[in-house]
Amino acid sequence: MHTVVLTKGVPDFREGQVSFDEDGHLERGKTPTVMNPNDKHALRAALQTKVRNGGELSLMSMGPPGYSDVLREGMETVYADDLYLVSDRELAASDTWATAITLATALEKIGDVDLVFAGFKTADGETGHTGPQTCWCLDWPIITHVIALDVDEAEGVVRAERLVEGDIEEVETVEAPMPACIVADPEFAPSYQQASHRLTHKDLQAETATRAANHEAHMTTWDHEALNLDPDYIGLDGSPTIVASVDPIPKAPAEREATMVDVEDPEGMAEVLDAMAPFGTGGTEAAGD
Repeated sequence: MHTVVLTKGVPDFREGQVSFDEDGHLERGKTPTVMNPNDKHALRAALQTKVRNGGELSLMSMGPPGYSDVLREGMETVYADDLYLVSDRELAASDTWATAITLATALEKIGDVDLVFAGFKTADGETGHTGPQTCWCLDWPIITHVIALDVDEAEGVVRAERLVEGDIEEVETVEAPMPACIVADPEFAPSYQQASHRLTHKDLQAETATRAANHEAHMTTWDHEALNLDPDYIGLDGSPTIVASVDPIPKAPAEREATMVDVEDPEGMAEVLDAMAPFGTGGTEAAGD
């Protein structure tokens, strides 16, 4: 059984990490790149499948060479066997459709893939299109909003519990033949009820520590020529999305005040402790007295 997880690098939107120009536009080159947070739900779902069903697990990403670090993080998280990076200047500025064409072609090049996992949406685009569009290109069934998953290799099917229209109060159970695509919901909760599953999980963790330390030796990089992709259908030229305008991100006002205290100043440190006391577990307000 072969499982592939699609992941992406996105700007680190934590406070203090994002860099904007004078017009409020994001400067990607000056902003650190991290793994898309929603992809981690897909990673957990894929890891559960590997632990329960065995087989090979791969990670795939499309982006600049720097995405190698994102793939390394993913390998450590999901205990992947190998990595695939689709990287080429011709792929720059791809919208979700051009990205889906590229990823689907790369998946076909790998061959004999049983399940593809994708995140709910990306933190930078938030369209939620890439996973489903990639699946459409492959002409595979897709199950979205998945919160629980079970694979029956003997019957060649995947069974899943999914949220109906994203509503946590309404869940339905569905079944699809493999190969198939799975979009994991943020509510996905992996389950390792059997002792053998927990032991396998521990063994995989130990194996991956060594592999991730030399992750580039386990990474295959393809450009558009290796995938035999027509430049007219990838990158900016192959992207039908038209951006009408871009609104600058308003800069948050600096409303917080800071008081500098020397740690060698007893009176100053006493004031700090007095200010923090109500928020501690032993404070009178926290205790409800």
